Amino acid sequence: MHAKVVVVGSLNMDLVARAQRLPRAGETLAGESFATVPGGKGANQAVAAARLGAAVAMIGNVGDDAYGQQLRQALLDEQIDCQGVAVCAGVSSGLALIVVDASSQNSIVIIPGGNGQLMPESVQVFDVLLQGAEVIICQLEVPAQTVAYTLERGRALGKTVILNPAPCTGPLPLNWYGAIDYLIPNESEAQALTGLPVTDLASAEAAASHLRSLGVKNVIVTLGAQGALFANAQGFKHFPAPVVQPVDTTAAGDTFVGGFAAALARGTEEGEAIAFGQRAAALSVTRAGAQPSIPYLAELQP
Repeated sequence: MHAKVVVVGSLNMDLVARAQRLPRAGETLAGESFATVPGGKGANQAVAAARLGAAVAMIGNVGDDAYGQQLRQALLDEQIDCQGVAVCAGVSSGLALIVVDASSQNSIVIIPGGNGQLMPESVQVFDVLLQGAEVIICQLEVPAQTVAYTLERGRALGKTVILNPAPCTGPLPLNWYGAIDYLIPNESEAQALTGLPVTDLASAEAAASHLRSLGVKNVIVTLGAQGALFANAQGFKHFPAPVVQPVDTTAAGDTFVGGFAAALARGTEEGEAIAFGQRAAALSVTRAGAQPSIPYLAELQP
């Protein structure tokens, strides 16, 4: 069976400390708990798409360490095709050092490890996976040239191409935009991409308009508790967020992207796919951890 969703991206082991608040510069804080959790934006989105009903394949790298074995096994446990997950000799697996405070806000430092060695040739080797996909997802935790190659290849193959521009520190290369069907930033990422402040619906509309003017077909700005803003050639639509009590927001965005992609891959209309992704993300923030918080399709059935 061809994987209908192919994720080209990162696999990280998340080292998660919880404390009452985030430390200030130079400060040492007493923490409350620690956990080691499989993560990485690419792997999280692959797991979300798989749990939420898609056949999924992953293309990425891990290091030749115990974390790499655990990361690969976590995907295999979800029936994700891992033929494209390579082991890089002499390199650590990607790591994310995460501190979560009492209000569920987090601060994250990423060490690329094997993710930094995912080159365009790594993707070319598994072109058959891209050919068999309905939806291709990229993020920005692997080298830019690899993202650029995957976007262009996805466009050439006529696939639905999603870019979650995270982490984001500034504008994307201009020649990327025309290859993206759905650009899905959060508020801070939309602000970094455009240079415009994004704090509410009106400012999100301004940012989305700017991004569409650069050639992106569709923009979805995720706004946390304020929901999501969808922008396309017909205009804007606001999707209010389900109301929940958050515990940990770590993988909420990844859950949204994976759920949205899974819905698109099974032919769901894009507005319904956005609402489905929101419901999945809302459930994920009521649980701790990255991949452990991602819900299964059965939990979202009415």
